[in-house]
Amino acid sequence: MAEMSVQLVAVERRLWSGTGTFVVAQTTEGEIGIMPGHERVLGQLTEGGVVTVRTTDGDTVTAAVHGGFLSVTGDTVSILAESAELADEIDVAQAKADLDADEETRVRALGRLRAAGQN
Repeated sequence: MAEMSVQLVAVERRLWSGTGTFVVAQTTEGEIGIMPGHERVLGQLTEGGVVTVRTTDGDTVTAAVHGGFLSVTGDTVSILAESAELADEIDVAQAKADLDADEETRVRALGRLRAAGQN
């Protein structure tokens, strides 16, 4: 099975790093799927977006990502986010409460809820 090195990094910390078979991210140009051997690409991540990584172990890593960039070079995918949270770290109750806040906070809350599977 073909694989690629994947890094999911936010300004404050590295969230996940390992090998994957598929990455999906939301960019300002639309949703993009990356498989091993994908052409080189650089994309700007959306505010309140979701990144999903299918690992070589068959697991899925999902994160809410707020801004940043996606870089694909050969067999490496780097997600460099301004801020991000893994799905299992998201406080769903707080994200729901944030839906009533200002527009920026609301967009981030929607992304956090999508990542946590709370569409």
